[in-house]
Amino acid sequence: MIDLHRLRIFRSVVASGSVQAAAAHLGYTSSAVSQHLTALQRELGLTLLERAGRGVRPTAAGLTLAAEADGVLARIGEAETLVSDLRTGRTGRLSIAYFASVGSAWLPPVVRRLSEDFPGVRLDLRLSDNTPENTDELADLHLVVARHDFAAGRGFTAHHLLDEPYVVALPAGHPLATASSVELSALPAERWIDNDFTRGWCRQVLLDACAAAGFRPTFHVETHDYRAAMAFVSAGIGITVLPALGAVEPPAGVELRPLVNPTPVRSIHAVVRDAVAVTPTARAALDLLRAEARRNRTEASHDTPAATRNGAGTDVPTP
Repeated sequence: MIDLHRLRIFRSVVASGSVQAAAAHLGYTSSAVSQHLTALQRELGLTLLERAGRGVRPTAAGLTLAAEADGVLARIGEAETLVSDLRTGRTGRLSIAYFASVGSAWLPPVVRRLSEDFPGVRLDLRLSDNTPENTDELADLHLVVARHDFAAGRGFTAHHLLDEPYVVALPAGHPLATASSVELSALPAERWIDNDFTRGWCRQVLLDACAAAGFRPTFHVETHDYRAAMAFVSAGIGITVLPALGAVEPPAGVELRPLVNPTPVRSIHAVVRDAVAVTPTARAALDLLRAEARRNRTEASHDTPAATRNGAGTDVPTP
């Protein structure tokens, strides 16, 4: 059996680089830290640390244990949080990972309703990459952008929510700003502003659509988010193409137009951990997200000219 208290002390020493620094961080004396380290190495039958100048450094075995300790201590921390929740009368928690544009557009009403209907449930929200690379690391519910036919890994179920078209943001006064829609093939000569620093699925959707239109965009300016990109558009620096949810409330001086021939489309999914899928909170969260997706489709159908909604020559799929 590994003493978790001593494991935490060992991890602090590795992170701090010396016994003295770890002792200061933990509020212990240096001799107490040294005693715990000696006891841990004796229990495990391993040499975990060796002297390096005035400090210490982990041995190969120590590095391996320290890397594993991070995950172990994180899981212990989650268990301790659960115990605290139970002691204080909270009935559980639901962790939701999301990407920026859907977080600002959908999550406020969803979280408000969940907080009202399940006041004893703790909601943990975290901003995350929008494409799951390892399903074992997903939250209880993770909003992701992926292929339309995306299937989650073992232990998770993906629920398709929305196929969302992209729009082009143009500076006010741009010749194309007076059109009801803009063909993607009309944009290769424009000064493009990049808006996806993750180089993830959202960007690949755009690049694939441009390839279908016969060109690859040349990005003259790179930004890290949609709002910054639209601010550059407002300044007259160039154009940017982004998902409709990312273009909510554009700044003054920006005109948004639907894209056609082809229309880039990203698919949004809610990936739910099977272990929590039957809980009332998870079921309610999924229902609320589906309602937001339906509302988004309804608003888009009212706001978008009919000629650009599943019309001749467009690639907008029917959800």
